[in-house]
This record gives sequence, structure tokens and C-alpha cells, in this order.
Amino acid sequence: MVTKKEKKFSLADGHEKAQRLAALLNDKKARDLLVFDLRGISGFTDFMIVGTAGSVRQGQALADYMLDFCKQNNFEFLRVEGYQAGKWILLDMNDVVVNIFQPDSRELYNLEGLWADAPQVEAVRNRTGEE
Repeated sequence: MVTKKEKKFSLADGHEKAQRLAALLNDKKARDLLVFDLRGISGFTDFMIVGTAGSVRQGQALADYMLDFCKQNNFEFLRVEGYQAGKWILLDMNDVVVNIFQPDSRELYNLEGLWADAPQVEAVRNRTGEE
């Protein structure tokens, strides 16, 4: 009889995961990072991170770092969208969703405007596009 190996995920709560993931993005030079607390507002996630990459390649590298970090820390990971094109890469970690944009795509989709009423989490002192 073959038994399915049970996955064991980290017990870290969404807030802690969001802060750690945002800090990693900041360390890897993502810009204009925002972390939204969507608990009680959204049914699809508890926290959403929005950041900007300077190039498609940097966006893909940031996504790769996120995936490696999730594996190393046993964070639940559901899927990635948009990796090949790299204009908007979405990483779904269940209670945290990470959005990595190219500047023009971030402006176009304006997630900050969509979630303007959601509280923001003070995660990291981050880089801005002006640096």
C-alpha cells in the first residue's frame, strides 16, 4: 500500500510571513514595496505584497528567491503566474500573495488604488524608484 507523504508547513502566521518575504524582496533590491493587510477585507488572502523590479530578469530572479525561501522555511506555496513574460509575476502562498511588477505594469494595474482602503503593514524601510 502506497501512502501519500504528508506536507508539513511552517506554523508562522501570515503577518510574520509577509514581513519576512517583504524583507527578502527589499534585500534583493525590489523597489517601492507595500504590504497590505487584507484580513477581513478579502477572501483570497490575508496579506498582499506589491513591489517593483527594474527589469524582467530581476523580476524573475526575485520570484526565484521567493520560491527558494518558501521551500527553505516550509511556507505553503500554491502557484506562480506570469513568470515567463515577467511584466507582472504573482506568487500565491495562500495567506500571502506577492506581486512583482515592471514599472509600466504596476502603473497600469494600480493595485495600490484598488486596495487604497486596506491598512498597510510597516514591513521594511524600502527603496524607491528615485534611488
